[in-house]
Amino acid sequence: MRNNCWLDAKNTTAYKNDFEVIKNLSLKLFENERIIILGPNGSGKSSIVDLINRNIYPLIKKNSYFKLFNEELIDIWKVRKYISTVNNEIKCRISKYIKVKDILLSGLYGRFCKINNPKEEELNKVNELIDKMSLNDIADKNFGYLSDGEKQISIIARAIINNPKVLILDEPSVNIDLKSRIFLIKKIKNLSQLGISILCITHDISLITKDYNRVIFLKNREIIRDGKPSKLMNSNNINQLFDINIELIENSNSWDVYRG
Repeated sequence: MRNNCWLDAKNTTAYKNDFEVIKNLSLKLFENERIIILGPNGSGKSSIVDLINRNIYPLIKKNSYFKLFNEELIDIWKVRKYISTVNNEIKCRISKYIKVKDILLSGLYGRFCKINNPKEEELNKVNELIDKMSLNDIADKNFGYLSDGEKQISIIARAIINNPKVLILDEPSVNIDLKSRIFLIKKIKNLSQLGISILCITHDISLITKDYNRVIFLKNREIIRDGKPSKLMNSNNINQLFDINIELIENSNSWDVYRG
């Protein structure tokens, strides 16, 4: 029996600044899935995140709907309780002098600053998460001294401190080097063991591993492929998606691009 559907869209269209950013989207996302939405810049990936987070709203039309947790008119506070989104803007809001463990603690308060006089149960929750995410090596480091990959996984860990049902990673590998990317991929794999539904939005093929249940190809604001990575990750599909000419090489748990 399949898990509950947390996102259910049928013929959904949405506009931003009078431009159609989502075009007749039909999509079902299920709890406990780990999903990648892959596509070039401008394909509409981040607009789906905006729609989920109620930054934009679906156009009301016949035979069309957009539901989150079976509700079309879901309250914004319910969205924030159930769904946690990590984007690159968050890093700019965190002081370089705050320790990683304090960043995690701040997530319990919805803030980005050091929390004074925390409760014992809150500290226990932080320590449990540090252990689960294997962050002991960086827990006492200041944010400003972390690598880009360590910064990214710190704000990801902060995003799950309140046990959301869904974690959205919006372009998590932007502006990080190869070493940080490898670190990030390894830590994201840890998330899949915590029972959290993951939706990763990216144009970065290197982030796709066989730990994901589904990969969705988005081009020109429309879904052109949807299935298991092992079925869809091949040279022909990637070349069509990105309008390029490369060879995709399959490894034990991921894929590499060979440019010739």
